[in-house]
Amino acid sequence: MKGKIVLITGATSGIGKATATGIARMGARVVMVARNEKRGREARREILKHSGNAHMDVLVADLSTRQAIRDLAAEFKNRYDRLDVLINNAAMVTGTRRLTPEGFETQFFVNHLAYFMLTCLLIDVLRASAPSRVVNMSSTAHSSGFIDFDDLQLARRYTGWQAYANTKLANVMFTYELARRLEGTGVTANCVHPGVIHTGLLRHYSRVLNALFHALQAFFKKPEEGALTPIYVATSLEVEGVTGKYFRRCQPMGTTEASNDREAQRRLWRVSEEMTGCAGMIAGAQSPVNEREVRT
Repeated sequence: MKGKIVLITGATSGIGKATATGIARMGARVVMVARNEKRGREARREILKHSGNAHMDVLVADLSTRQAIRDLAAEFKNRYDRLDVLINNAAMVTGTRRLTPEGFETQFFVNHLAYFMLTCLLIDVLRASAPSRVVNMSSTAHSSGFIDFDDLQLARRYTGWQAYANTKLANVMFTYELARRLEGTGVTANCVHPGVIHTGLLRHYSRVLNALFHALQAFFKKPEEGALTPIYVATSLEVEGVTGKYFRRCQPMGTTEASNDREAQRRLWRVSEEMTGCAGMIAGAQSPVNEREVRT
């Protein structure tokens, strides 16, 4: 990975930091996206200690607004001339329905639209750097998700965990559609399930549930274990050229019938374009589709 540039969102804690550490050990220049400068500096210092790699940079962005994501993409392009791997990892769970400053449901924006928007804004750099990779962090929670186009942001029937599951399903659907649109460009797109990991993900959800998970942390994998699959998909030569897959335990796995609904994938893509203002950035060639096809 020496000489390669890897951009990781949500890189200051949990699986994101563990992934950044593992890739830094391989010699890549790791560009960490942090919500604030202090956390970014602290994470960089810790990763440097464990990896010995000083080629790490921090970009500060709160991925809850479209302007922040536009600014992040612009700053990245201003500072770097290539992008070998984009890892969309930042995510959150909220127990109550919250809105971003622009009026989006927070989980839907941070966990899905931010992935979509940042990828679209950096696609020209990824294409110019090909072979390159996009890795989207999903979860087996996607199997409990559903996409209701009449209530995408759960304004009528919100529960925090359902909102999270829906965004993880959106991550899988986005990945599959992205992979098709990038066929022939040298840019691959895959998503991963890291495992059941004890991280700070639930800190915005419920103090009681977060405390329970903390008490039971011995029964969950550590972030370093959860980082194994995203690191593998982002760096392994075995995955070079592989695209449109969902990985678990470093192996491609099947996903739900809902996640493989190509018409729903295309519709979600169109809606995401409208919401983010990124229409037409990744057009791609669309081949005829057998709507009964289920990915295995």
